[in-house]
Amino acid sequence: MSATSEFHYERETSWCPGCGDFQILKSVEQALVALGKKPGEVLVVSGIGQAAKLPHYLNANGFNGLHGRALPPAFGAKCANHELTVLVTTGDGDCYGEGGNHFIHAIRRNIDITVIVHNNQIYGLTKGQASPTSDIGFVTKTQPGGVVLTPFNPLAVAISLEAAFVARAFSKDTDHVASLIVEGVKTPGFALIDVLQPCVSFNKVNTYQWYQQRVYRLDEDGYDPADKLKAFEKALEWGERIPTGVLYKNPRAESYLDHFIKPGEKPLVKRERPRGEIEALVNEFYSEI
Repeated sequence: MSATSEFHYERETSWCPGCGDFQILKSVEQALVALGKKPGEVLVVSGIGQAAKLPHYLNANGFNGLHGRALPPAFGAKCANHELTVLVTTGDGDCYGEGGNHFIHAIRRNIDITVIVHNNQIYGLTKGQASPTSDIGFVTKTQPGGVVLTPFNPLAVAISLEAAFVARAFSKDTDHVASLIVEGVKTPGFALIDVLQPCVSFNKVNTYQWYQQRVYRLDEDGYDPADKLKAFEKALEWGERIPTGVLYKNPRAESYLDHFIKPGEKPLVKRERPRGEIEALVNEFYSEI
């Protein structure tokens, strides 16, 4: 990918030098170019956190919402314009902590969006508290005795809820991350890509070296992502070996929008309605309150 692609937006960032967020940004740009998209055809939605700053550094439509609330506006945008390619960039705290409830029900609705989670196992923006994915025993300033809670396993949850596409990647392997984003966008329905992303400032355990010694690619091992039980087994594998790649693909028949919008129909945002109908609707709304 050329550094001068249509999606590249040259500006100063607030990420620390060496942060894995730079690599994920590069992968997003690379994937959008590979998909043949134009900036006006793409919306990137985020919440709050270091990961949520990604739309600030990308030349595309963007929406920066509340903490843990990236998925609802992404759903709304997709409803209004189902032709739009909608990506969500979020962190492990933002998506699996504050936004955990939205995460569960967005999968259930099988909304056709691609969610890219920058999973650094820590809250980076607020200077290093344990996140939902921090390992047991992980010591921080606010957990001086180490984390005691069982880590949230987003991949196992997504597989159990029959998500359409579930994948994991390592941020340093930018080509692999980009290829998974491409596949996630092309897959109808909810796509989750959990990207293991070192935080060089506040996580001194899960470093680049730590991941490089553990990650391996499923696609080099004849793995079948249609096997749900095997996918669940791989989602639980963590520690000395960490699988990356497409863990699970489920060609679900319908998404929530399929009940209301048929293939080939004009997006809601492009439909024209007589002014009188809109005024009547607004008046009816206010008459009820």
